[in-house]
Amino acid sequence: MAYWLFKSEPTSWSWEMQKKKGEAGQQWDGVRNYQARNNMREMKIGDLGFFYHSVKETSVVGIVEVCALAHHDTTTEDPRWECVDIRAVKDVPKPVTLADIKANPHLSDMVLVNNSRLSVQPVSKAEWAEICRMGGLDKAP
Repeated sequence: MAYWLFKSEPTSWSWEMQKKKGEAGQQWDGVRNYQARNNMREMKIGDLGFFYHSVKETSVVGIVEVCALAHHDTTTEDPRWECVDIRAVKDVPKPVTLADIKANPHLSDMVLVNNSRLSVQPVSKAEWAEICRMGGLDKAP
């Protein structure tokens, strides 16, 4: 299993909106960055990701699961753009802020710390466990 981070502006697509999609999930559309698209192409069904509110809140607020492999992004006719579908798994009891992540020496190599603009990014197993711990999850999913 691989781990990821999905960034979204809560005014456009919030964690609450994601949760309302239920088991069916929602395509992670609108990504127009080749590196982020390529990350989605690497995803497998069952991979987990952090749902991260960007811009104002800048914090990890939930955990999602990839529920559909990379496919054409239906918000564009351009065949270069693909996306995966994700569904909400659980809330992070204590949102983990970007400031907290940057202050943690165990997370200094994290993509979010070094390339915060990338909208879909990989997360290492160790980073996953540390953020889950910081977020109050007794057992990292």
